[in-house]
Amino acid sequence: MQGVEGVAKDKLRHQTTKNDDTSIDLKGTFISVMLLGIFILVLWFGIYALFLSR
Repeated sequence: MQGVEGVAKDKLRHQTTKNDDTSIDLKGTFISVMLLGIFILVLWFGIYALFLSR
């Protein structure tokens, strides 16, 4: 039979485990957004250069 400390430790362990499961790694999302932004900037400057050359 568990005492009060055992029950508190189980609840704490459950809470920390739950937080670990719901944490999201957004590193891939950040890289994708940055690549898309760079692509849009390069495209914009390319079109602007084309506009200036005519």
